[in-house]
Amino acid sequence: MHKHNWNPDFIDHSPIFEPFNSLQENINKFASWPSIDDFELLKQATGRRITSRSGQPLNFVPQATSAHEFTQQYEPRIFLHGEIQTRNNNWHDFFNALVWMTFPQTKAVLNQIHFNELQLALQNNQKQRSLWRDAATLFDESGVVVVCSQKDLIDLLKNHEWKQLFWEQREAVLSTMRFFVFGHGLYEKALNPYIGMTGKGVMLHVEEAYFKQPLSDQITAVDSRLEAIWSQEKLLSADLTPIPILGYPGWSNDNCNSVFYDNQQYFRPHPSKRK
Repeated sequence: MHKHNWNPDFIDHSPIFEPFNSLQENINKFASWPSIDDFELLKQATGRRITSRSGQPLNFVPQATSAHEFTQQYEPRIFLHGEIQTRNNNWHDFFNALVWMTFPQTKAVLNQIHFNELQLALQNNQKQRSLWRDAATLFDESGVVVVCSQKDLIDLLKNHEWKQLFWEQREAVLSTMRFFVFGHGLYEKALNPYIGMTGKGVMLHVEEAYFKQPLSDQITAVDSRLEAIWSQEKLLSADLTPIPILGYPGWSNDNCNSVFYDNQQYFRPHPSKRK
């Protein structure tokens, strides 16, 4: 799929886009690239009141020229005014908007982290980006949420036992482990998936009953859990587990063969086991 071409049927191309299923009917109405007004209509169709952590209702606005004033910069403007600057005809910004509509609580807390850290840096005249803000950016762009009811599968993932996890435990993975892509940069890459696509994962242990809920309820629960994690913990980039997402059963046409998982350039061994 060409990065500049609009395709309203992108959700049908890969199960990676499944979190957007509830928005699909309205996305299909856009014969061409959605405008800023279309984003607003899409947001209203969710039936949810989406706000920044300062309580400002969320709105999509055209991208401004570079702003020197702190309150008009990208992240502060979201936090203080609820205004998300959005470029036209741009998949990256389009997916950013969809993630705001799908995981609004988590997006809002990540925005607050950026705002607080930027404000602190301004007060202390610090030029270097904080490690906490680095982690928030990494998750915002490439985050994957791993929801699982079996701790032994989570251990396999953390230990990079990819073939044992995705191939030998394939049925268990499909029934008790689920990946939700969060990062809008990763969604953009999924339009043209390639070996090397890697997410940065946060693990959530759940009860088996979780998977019996409708997809929308599963996503809402994930959003609440993620918000709590990012609100209470100062996660660093090293706390996010690398995940070769095309290994998840059905997320690549090639992963129906065990040989697929022998590619150690993609399915990299744990650092402790590398020669």
